[in-house]
Amino acid sequence: MPIGSRIFIAVLIGALGGIVNSAGVGDGSLSAPQAQTFTLTQTRLRDPFILPDVESGTYYLLTSIMHPPGSNRHGVSVLTSKDLQTWQGPYPIFEIEPDFWAQGSVWAPEMHRYQGRYYLFATMNGREKLPDEPWPDWPDKTKRGTQVLVAETPLGPFKPFRNRAQTDPNLMTLDGTLWVEDGVPYMVYCHEWVQIKDGTIDLIHLKNDLSDVEGGPITLLRASDAPWTPPDKDHYVTDGPCLYRTETDTLMMIWSSFTATGYTTGIAISQSGRVHGPWRHQREPLFTADGGHGCIFRTFEGTLMLTLHSPNRSGRERALLFELEDTGATIRIKKKW
Repeated sequence: MPIGSRIFIAVLIGALGGIVNSAGVGDGSLSAPQAQTFTLTQTRLRDPFILPDVESGTYYLLTSIMHPPGSNRHGVSVLTSKDLQTWQGPYPIFEIEPDFWAQGSVWAPEMHRYQGRYYLFATMNGREKLPDEPWPDWPDKTKRGTQVLVAETPLGPFKPFRNRAQTDPNLMTLDGTLWVEDGVPYMVYCHEWVQIKDGTIDLIHLKNDLSDVEGGPITLLRASDAPWTPPDKDHYVTDGPCLYRTETDTLMMIWSSFTATGYTTGIAISQSGRVHGPWRHQREPLFTADGGHGCIFRTFEGTLMLTLHSPNRSGRERALLFELEDTGATIRIKKKW
């Protein structure tokens, strides 16, 4: 998700990037484009995240889009499916209002069910540049962070707790995801390579209702430490962390960066079995065919699945589905759906 981590739905709205228009800051009304039915092969889409909602028997795939088409209103929508094959939508669940802290594209939205409610984790760009100057020929450093929003149903509207991100506004952070361990909620997220050159994946403790953070961030791993990332680069990307506990209680994390084959998804293993680590990079990546920002989930029938986007080339991105094998020590791709 560095520069191009927006989700596009070409069949539905053309090649437009995504953003949010805060239903929590305005009157709660959302502009809804006409829903359509389609397959994932027909849909240009980045950074896929799928929530299997047992209560409704529905899969929700998060997207960041503009709606209505042709407008300058940006927002997060969901696509819905009963079988992972045929999808309907988009259904807008959050939009940015003019007085909201963020502007531009919303990146990598995720939805999590926690304590009976639904929480949207979404990365947004602020309106202000950070005071430190970029390195020569380097992207501008703009305030960026992950915000947590809440709703009673997966269809929203989702409302922010306040008009700011949960993460530190002076840190360029993105791709926040929820991890709950021993009843304690955490956000695991990426510290952007644009600000620190060697991207990291960090951890921060969330309040019990996810409304804010408690304490400061802890660095879990660095991109350059992975044996599969190229040495001696001028920057190292960290994207899309997703945590999973195997059948033998091994705690692992998939995350994405870049190699000679393009966008690549690797695995890190917690040597303590706890989210605080220490984390050891697995030598061989999980997926090397120019695809990443993955999400691990189970079907309603119990099949372990991975979704990611590939290829990582503008205009050609598709959400792919794979069945996974849990070996206990790690995971492997079993077959493509």
